[in-house]
Amino acid sequence: MNLLKEPITDQDLILKLIPQRAPIVMVDSLLYFEESKVISGLTVTEDNMFVQNGFLTEPGLIEHIAQTVALYTGYHFYINNIPAPEGYIGAIKSVTIEKLPKVNMQIETEVEILQEIMGVTLVQGTTTLNGEVIVTAQMKTVLKN
Repeated sequence: MNLLKEPITDQDLILKLIPQRAPIVMVDSLLYFEESKVISGLTVTEDNMFVQNGFLTEPGLIEHIAQTVALYTGYHFYINNIPAPEGYIGAIKSVTIEKLPKVNMQIETEVEILQEIMGVTLVQGTTTLNGEVIVTAQMKTVLKN
């Protein structure tokens, strides 16, 4: 069940939910949130540090998935009036990248929370472009103490 009344696209609020700052912000909308799933969005811009030759590169796609996890954590803490902790990527596996999105395209990433225990979150991320799956990956993130 979506716990958001409407998508969050206000950039000031998005920045309150994630620890990243320019030039490395890789999410610009929170589209869906529930206890075990989140969906974020990103419009690829020319000035994105991960854009080369008009395309968002592989590291940018991985960072987008990681920041979707950060957005999940940040919003979860936000709705409970608790400051969100920082975290980092602990491991990445089973990455498949089918296509790189072009500048001005909108991607969406769904992250399913597979397991959360003692500050470690295991997720399955799926990024789509116009409804087509372009990236899948499993990722483990760890909250800083």
